[in-house]
Amino acid sequence: MSERRLRPSAVAGLSACAALAVMAPLAGASTASAAEAPAELYEGHVQVDRGQADDPETLQGQVFDDVNENSKLDGDETGIPGVAVTNGIDVVQTDGQGTYELPVRENMTVSITQPSGWQVPVDSDNFAQFSYNHLPEGSPGDFKYGGIEPTGGTPKAVNFPMIESEATASAKQDCAIASDTQAYDKTEMGYARDGAVGDLADRSDYQGCGVLLLGDNVGDDLSLNDELRDIYSEMNGPVRAAPGNHDQDYDSPDDAHALDTFRDQFGPGHFSYDVGKTHFVVLDSIEYSGNESTKKYKEKIGEDQLEWLANDLRNVPKNAHVVIATHAPIVDHQQVIVDDASDLYDIIGDYPNAVTVGGHTHTQENLIAGEQREEWAAEGIDELPNTQIVAGAVSGDWYSGGLNADGLPYAFTRDGSEPGVLTLEFDGADRSERYTVRNESDDHQLLLGVNSPEWREWAQEAQDWQDADKAGTEPEAISERVVTRDDLKQGETWLTSSFLAGTSDARVEMSFDGKANVLAEHTQPGKGEALAKGWEYTDPYTASQNLRTSGSVGQTSSHLWRAEIPSDLDLGTHSAEVTGTDRYGRQYTETIRFTVVEDEAAAAAASEKKLAKDGFDTQQETKVDEDDRQGLDSDEARKASN
Repeated sequence: MSERRLRPSAVAGLSACAALAVMAPLAGASTASAAEAPAELYEGHVQVDRGQADDPETLQGQVFDDVNENSKLDGDETGIPGVAVTNGIDVVQTDGQGTYELPVRENMTVSITQPSGWQVPVDSDNFAQFSYNHLPEGSPGDFKYGGIEPTGGTPKAVNFPMIESEATASAKQDCAIASDTQAYDKTEMGYARDGAVGDLADRSDYQGCGVLLLGDNVGDDLSLNDELRDIYSEMNGPVRAAPGNHDQDYDSPDDAHALDTFRDQFGPGHFSYDVGKTHFVVLDSIEYSGNESTKKYKEKIGEDQLEWLANDLRNVPKNAHVVIATHAPIVDHQQVIVDDASDLYDIIGDYPNAVTVGGHTHTQENLIAGEQREEWAAEGIDELPNTQIVAGAVSGDWYSGGLNADGLPYAFTRDGSEPGVLTLEFDGADRSERYTVRNESDDHQLLLGVNSPEWREWAQEAQDWQDADKAGTEPEAISERVVTRDDLKQGETWLTSSFLAGTSDARVEMSFDGKANVLAEHTQPGKGEALAKGWEYTDPYTASQNLRTSGSVGQTSSHLWRAEIPSDLDLGTHSAEVTGTDRYGRQYTETIRFTVVEDEAAAAAASEKKLAKDGFDTQQETKVDEDDRQGLDSDEARKASN
């Protein structure tokens, strides 16, 4: 008889819907102990019986309890009822014996939705195994990176193994999301490994939920997929991958085969899975034109995936946490990005706890349901119906800029953030999130600077120099922490805080030289205003470094606060204490010292001393061209960005 290595008391034999419902009351000590248990990962694979199918137009098989963990349906192992199985559009649930039948599509990836309380196997690199590709003739043409080899006719059966798991049963889950690793070569893959990916390897809080790679996992060269797998093989939980525009087969003749290599090496382009009380949905938000010379695409979900999404959600309780993860975010603070955003919002409209998460823009944003923006309204979205989180980027600003003390590129992003990873935190009915900057603690959330008229004048000169491909003499660098007395008297000299955890309902307070706190203003509050863009809405701390190196500055941010510096400060060095309180009541405090000088000559001398101490190294330059630094590669997005 088959024996199990570990047999916890999980919610066995339940559908995704039923498992989520049963988990609802579990919020006490037993839940906490389950969360501390190690994830029951085991190496295995989907079982494919290559015998002749009873009916070539119908795929059948069984989802089973792989008691002995050998990835084979043995005679004494039982099926698991109520598990969702899909061919990419249709969704069925397994019967009382764990069996299923699905219509065969000519080009399909069949996958299961892992229920809470169960864990699918992983491969030797810790990537979850829960799907089977069916493409009888294989990829059309000779794909540079392999595509999918011919699979032949319909197999006799495709069986999906799972084992019981206390780790995925717990209502308390931390779910790590790593977007835009986007390494263009092995050097950049090393930067990722030694940066945000290494941070994840040192963590164990996400063991049940695992790590979701949110697209643009490599930078066009799909031969780097092996290196990507290698650096994520040290994760302490299962790894799943979403596709991005830079993960496609550009030699595909159409969108239908643009992810063939991705599907072969990672899994479906769209799928779902459950952990605790949360239902995760991954969608492919890139529609490829099939034009290899231009590599153009649209940010779009498409009718087939929207139909699948509606079918998938029928198995999910309306009060469940739902995460819709897409590489291209549905919106960002500048614009509506996905063409069929309204159609998506209609489908998830009955799920009040649904949140959308995206990457793609290499920005870090947290836009709350109910916010309004002039640019969204122009695209038919008068009010944001669901919270939208943009997950930052492992690569930051494409590994650009000078090298820091750890030998990693600063890679400050265009919106005043840093390379890092997002973590979604679930605990019963509660959801929160945190953004962890590479090689920093969770408390590193405030980037402080001084935005003065003199700095803005220098910034424009530096931008002009960058736009001219650095022709001529580089403007003499200045420190953003030096301000003249005249600038203070003019007004519009602000102490700024890029608050990475900041949302429109966050609070930022600033105190100058120990005096009473001043409430800072949010530059993009989401109350129906137009985009706030310009040097006066820019984080000077990160922009200063980028203007000296990569030139990548967006002049706008969704998470920038500012307060005017008192105009009567004496000459000399002053300090300011900044405290940010996020929407969950978590407080973060940082202090900045800045110097008031008499005039521009004194400012130049003071800047020279400060810059020498800052230690910014400008030797490492970005190797990515301007189009890639934009992040959004579609024609519509480029126009909006420009």
